[in-house]
Amino acid sequence: MSTPYKPRPSGPGGREGGPGGKRRYVRKKFCRFCAEKELQVDYKNVYLVKQFVSERGKIVPRRISGTCAKHQRKLTTEIKKARIIALIPFTATQVR
Repeated sequence: MSTPYKPRPSGPGGREGGPGGKRRYVRKKFCRFCAEKELQVDYKNVYLVKQFVSERGKIVPRRISGTCAKHQRKLTTEIKKARIIALIPFTATQVR
């Protein structure tokens, strides 16, 4: 017989905001490319593409950037194109 489900206690990293149970306001993420139709994903637009690459050189995931699945796939291919023709680096220059 299995044990009944017990919810996890809310800690400092929980949605309830830690001890006291006060909820903090979390803003809904949205896809910038769906919201602004004139904004296009392009590997030549280095300033836009760099916003979706971390300081270590990794592609930022959807759950953090807020982009939809369609635009995240397009963004990934454009970042890889920009890396291949050396518009953005593959990794950080100096990591300690």
